[in-house]
Amino acid sequence: MIVFEGEKTFVFWIGLIILGLASVGLFGILWMLAVWNGYEDRFNMLKYQVPPLIGGIVFILIGLYMMKSGVKERPVTEMVYCSDCGT
Repeated sequence: MIVFEGEKTFVFWIGLIILGLASVGLFGILWMLAVWNGYEDRFNMLKYQVPPLIGGIVFILIGLYMMKSGVKERPVTEMVYCSDCGT
């Protein structure tokens, strides 16, 4: 099963870009929180990262929605019996 099957429109590609940028941003924040050896403790630093974390999650959801809505469905063709060709 292919999730995004059909013709990809401009909205799909913009959604993919938004999804990619939000994912990279979230990875950067989580990586910084994981390896930080600075002067602040992790909880104090985490409270300043909550708005970017929530914003990243929201933008990931927006990107996924744009990707889902930016695919044009292929028209379903009917199978017609052909008496000449035997199919």
